[in-house]
Order: sequence, then C-alpha cells, then structure tokens
Amino acid sequence: MDNSFGKIGENLAEKYLLQKEYYILAKNYHSKFGEIDIIASDGLAIVFVEVKTRTQIQFGTPLEAITKHKLSKMIKTSQFYLSQRNMHSKPYRYDAIEIIFNNSEKPIINHIVNITF
Repeated sequence: MDNSFGKIGENLAEKYLLQKEYYILAKNYHSKFGEIDIIASDGLAIVFVEVKTRTQIQFGTPLEAITKHKLSKMIKTSQFYLSQRNMHSKPYRYDAIEIIFNNSEKPIINHIVNITF
C-alpha cells in the first residue's frame, strides 16, 4: 500500500479519536522495538492504536492484517514508551482502527477496543 494512503487513514483515525474525546499523546511513535501509529488517552487508560487502511476487503479485513507478531511488537514498544515516562502504574490497552475506503464517498471507520489474540 502507498505510504501516503496509510497516512490518510492515520489522519482519519486521529480525527475520529478526537471526536470521541480522546487526547492524542503521540503519533508514529518509534522505538528499537517497533512503531505505534497513535498513542492516546481516553481519560481512563493509555490507548495504543494500530491503524489499518484498505480499499477493499476481499483479501481480508484490515484487522486481519494485525498478526500476533505485530501485536507482540506493539506490546514491546508500548512497554518501552511507558517505562520511559514512568507510567507503568497507569492502565493501558491496545486498540485497532480499521479504515475501509469502498465505493462510497465516506470511508467506513471501525474502532476495535482491546484487541487480543
């Protein structure tokens, strides 16, 4: 997928989270362990968000593109983020946001809270 297309999805996900009254802490956070698209707070927990954008789902939904390996990298990266900020005592979770551009003008946005495998 074109990286700029993925950035469009990440920007839509950020707008969605802001509309839901999340506070954005970081975008495209990188560490030696990996990258997290969006780190936010919903007022109760730190939320580590993976954003997946697709134009079609005939080969699988965006959520299906988040593998155990990807989630493992997210966990390691999030642990590094929390430890760097002395935030291990705060509640946190892992979410995914699917952005699907189909034939309609408005993309479909699905927010999956607390993803696990």
